Amino acid sequence: MLFRLGLIGYPIAHSLSPWIHERFMETTGMDGSYRIYEMNPERSFDTIMEQLQSLELHGFNVTVPYKEKIIPYLDEVDAGAAKIGAVNTVVNKNNKWIGYNTDGIGYVRALQSKFPALFHEAGCSALILGAGGAARGIFTALEEAGFKRIDLANRTKEHAMAICQHREHDSQVLSFATAENCLGDYDIVIQTTSVGMKPNVNRSIFTKADFSPIPIYSDIIYQPIKTKFLQLAEQSGAQVHYGHTMLLYQAQYAFEIWTGHKPDIGQMVEELEQMLKGR
Repeated sequence: MLFRLGLIGYPIAHSLSPWIHERFMETTGMDGSYRIYEMNPERSFDTIMEQLQSLELHGFNVTVPYKEKIIPYLDEVDAGAAKIGAVNTVVNKNNKWIGYNTDGIGYVRALQSKFPALFHEAGCSALILGAGGAARGIFTALEEAGFKRIDLANRTKEHAMAICQHREHDSQVLSFATAENCLGDYDIVIQTTSVGMKPNVNRSIFTKADFSPIPIYSDIIYQPIKTKFLQLAEQSGAQVHYGHTMLLYQAQYAFEIWTGHKPDIGQMVEELEQMLKGR
């Protein structure tokens, strides 16, 4: 079978997704192509959807600004994606478009690969910084992975409260000022905002925090690979977790949804790291 796969969003000209999925096809022995379909948001979204349907794709990824906008155009939405409120992966199954969200599961897979012991301990706790779409997906995936305590910190508390309301966990919503003084209370602190992303590489969501060496510090930003936030954590002696691994594992889960094959990440973590360092 020749798989026709792709990515829609804007702007996405420099996306690494084609490289990732072409490598997955190589390692699994699958035949196909993965192409970028840059859809300018100035166009009518109805027109964009008509164009997509004419391409007869077997599956495609969805990135900004369409992760939420595409939902009404789908025939079905996976329960996890519905809970998150965003779709980043669509599969064409029996001529029906079914939407999924692989971000949270991809993040957890990446974390399990680096820190498997974290998932063997009872009562693990996490603090998520930020309350955007990525935070929502990671919250859901950690909840399903068995984390007993998941708190959120955000500049606008209402956005964080919208994530944790009606959930099984009795989560606390903190201000950044409060969170900055209690990082050591958690097994892992996960930075999901855009603070510290290129070109503002000298910025960190916290600068005067007590980066206790006890927990793991994680940042989902992958440009730069080692953000200022992770540099400060590493200087305290803490373990750190890089964002580019999430990029690979969420793509792995998407590929699995499309093809039924779970590709081995193998050396791709190191290869992707070298590619990102060269950008």
